[in-house]
Amino acid sequence: MNSVIMGTGYVLVHTPDMVMQNGTTQTTERIVNPDSEYLKELPSHIRSYDDAVSYWPNQVYIGNAHPEALCDLPFPYFKEKMEGAKRYGQFGEIMPENEFLLLVQACDVFDLVKLDKDFIAATKDAFAADPVITDEIVARVGDGVELSEIEGFVNDEAAEPLRIDGKLVGCIKRAHDIDVNLSAHIMHENIMSKASSVLSLLHAVKSAGVNKDDIEYVIDCAEEGCGDMNQRGGGNFAKAAAEIAGLNAASGSDVRGFCAAPAHALIAAASLVKAGTFKMVAVTAGGCTAKLGMNGKDHVKKDCPILEDCLGGFCVIIAANDGVHPEINLDIVGRHTVGTGSSPQAVITSLVAEPLEKNGLKIPDIDKFAPEMQNPDITKPAGAGDVPMANYKMIGALAVKRGELDRKQLKDFTTDHGYIGWAPTQGHIPSGVPAIGFACQDIMAGKMQRLMVIGKGSLFLGRMTDLFDGVSFVIQPNGGKTEEEGTVSEDQVRSLIAKAMRDFAQSLAPQE
Repeated sequence: MNSVIMGTGYVLVHTPDMVMQNGTTQTTERIVNPDSEYLKELPSHIRSYDDAVSYWPNQVYIGNAHPEALCDLPFPYFKEKMEGAKRYGQFGEIMPENEFLLLVQACDVFDLVKLDKDFIAATKDAFAADPVITDEIVARVGDGVELSEIEGFVNDEAAEPLRIDGKLVGCIKRAHDIDVNLSAHIMHENIMSKASSVLSLLHAVKSAGVNKDDIEYVIDCAEEGCGDMNQRGGGNFAKAAAEIAGLNAASGSDVRGFCAAPAHALIAAASLVKAGTFKMVAVTAGGCTAKLGMNGKDHVKKDCPILEDCLGGFCVIIAANDGVHPEINLDIVGRHTVGTGSSPQAVITSLVAEPLEKNGLKIPDIDKFAPEMQNPDITKPAGAGDVPMANYKMIGALAVKRGELDRKQLKDFTTDHGYIGWAPTQGHIPSGVPAIGFACQDIMAGKMQRLMVIGKGSLFLGRMTDLFDGVSFVIQPNGGKTEEEGTVSEDQVRSLIAKAMRDFAQSLAPQE
């Protein structure tokens, strides 16, 4: 029987100071052009926490509005604030940066994170009030240190500073004197990813209503890699996050595949559960500090706010079929193979048309497609256009070419079978997964039948291959608990035993 999706968690962490300090666009600019106009103008384009919370795409991400709400919203979205916007949504929350730093402290197990004692004292009550933050996590936050000690680490030992509203409140120390893989910069990236993954796990457990001890395995599919000079990227973010989240019965490992990793990980999780290896698996990913303010230069140039000011995170919990929740149909899996080719038509054919055709379906039989769900508010000013829309146009055009869609229907295909993007450009975060929470609800409500999640990745970024990558799968309504093919029920077993005993008794009776 197919595995099912029990629940999802989607979180954002508003990190304006990390945009300035850690986003690659900004750190590079400070090196090559420290007196640039961009760096001078940047602070005036940073959003407040309230602005980030009232931003419609962010509210959609955490589940306080359905993606359909964006269809009626004037573009660009940042000009229209949501009235009554809330920090918490049905899927997760938008955590402020100051509270997140306390979660970062709680995630530190090697005494690398140092926070100012006055900052901790001023923030701890608000952090502890978060409904998913447990007493055990709060207890991991110490009393802090003197600010002068932090200044010493930053000024003399190359520690990565942690700031709130531009003010130094902490630092992350290097974990080795000469190993670049354990530098303060890398430790900062990794622990931020870990902490946002922990937050995602906590919200997914709450959303799914499952017991933490029922989760037997965790798969992390973020874009960071932890290790030292002898095994760069060795991992295991999954087990590290599970420890802090209190998943004491879980083991875990990492799956890496650039932006396609979440789809790879979900297929792996669904397969592990269907095979009976594990009864419940959590697929999780934290955010990527390098991508904060990634398109900042274009946003400032066009007088937009810095919209890439949030770390993203998500978690999907996969479990054995309960006869209720939506299934991941492992019979319909698209694969971009080594020999597929990298043309847009070849990619969409391999990921969409071919797996559907093998299962007697056509492209219009999929109610909604979830490819790269980047927010066009971010990508359009940067010259990348509307990424989800470009995918839908290609899928629709392929359907017309295959004779599965009338040319006259092509204009409506994008709205009928697609979503407007709402996810932050955090690489792996937009790659299909943001739609899963809403799709599962709509499937269970009878509003739709099938969602196809499409993960795509650019493997050439690692300079190991120039190949493209991608996988896809379909989520559908639960078919109800049925006996596996080739097996019999307990009642059938009893009936067979009774019949066999009668036949045996008759065989012993005297024959006339």
